[in-house]
Amino acid sequence: MIFIARCFRYCAPVLVGAVIAMSPAQAQPPSFDSFAVPSGSAPHDVAPSPDGTVWYTAQAQGAVGRLDPRNGKIDRVALGDGSAPHGVIVGQDGAAWITDGGLNAIVRVDSQTLAVRRFPLPKDRRNANLNTAVFDKRGHLWFTGQSGIYGELDPASGHMRVFDAPRGPGAYGICVTPDGSVYFASLAGSYLGRIDPVSGAAEVIEPPTPEQGARRVWSDSKGRVWISEWNAGKVGMFDPATHRWREWRLPGPNPHAYAIFVDDKDIVWLSEWSANALVRFDPRTERFDTLALPRPHANVRQMMGRPGEVWLSESGTDHLSRYPSDKARSGSE
Repeated sequence: MIFIARCFRYCAPVLVGAVIAMSPAQAQPPSFDSFAVPSGSAPHDVAPSPDGTVWYTAQAQGAVGRLDPRNGKIDRVALGDGSAPHGVIVGQDGAAWITDGGLNAIVRVDSQTLAVRRFPLPKDRRNANLNTAVFDKRGHLWFTGQSGIYGELDPASGHMRVFDAPRGPGAYGICVTPDGSVYFASLAGSYLGRIDPVSGAAEVIEPPTPEQGARRVWSDSKGRVWISEWNAGKVGMFDPATHRWREWRLPGPNPHAYAIFVDDKDIVWLSEWSANALVRFDPRTERFDTLALPRPHANVRQMMGRPGEVWLSESGTDHLSRYPSDKARSGSE
């Protein structure tokens, strides 16, 4: 019995299954894969890399981590005294690029050597509360800060420009569309902003619902821009081709949509905090599917993916989770 108990403890699969089906006739969806990260990490954002590894920001520990889901190995890189990393993305160079609110700097971590390089904001832009970043088609990194700024970094030269966001504080999620346009969402300002990459000026695009709390933003393959509306509990879509909006309220009595990700098949995924769930939305059928997360109080603040996978950072449980998006699609259609 002792041998069996020990085998179960150390050899049990990491698969965790907990799903709420939206329809009795729906096929049983697949389960989440779960990966524990060091206790106290509070992983804020997550970014899968083309090499198969997954980066995450350990915000509470001033570090970035890299998980290899094939063997569970984690590399941990301290970013420096005072670090409080928020966002992480993977650049074309394979490196992790981090928006660090504590250091008030963009930080690059080399994927081979794990060497850390910092790009500080100008001295007159202190306490920017850096949030999220994205690379444009030229290889320039655009970033947001909730104190009311957004900016551009040219990694090749190190030159940085920082701009005041419309309506003051709130600049949060940011994305780039297939044609190279850069959009950001303002949580406190409740708008979608489009940046002119030459002048740096931002155009305010008003969603239909006032004070909706646009939080995260992502583009689909057609260039339509999707936002998670935290206050309104909705997902919104702006089509630049027609300059028109559409919105859909998430299921449940009091939904709060935080993270948003659009996969390679243009399926929209959201983290819903009130239900502690991952929500799948198919724009073609306008159907929602709600999937319970493996652990209570997951507090998923960011999602990203690669073909066939959606990755979630559970800041409340010190876990990363992977959901097989292709199997979910074939099981629910």
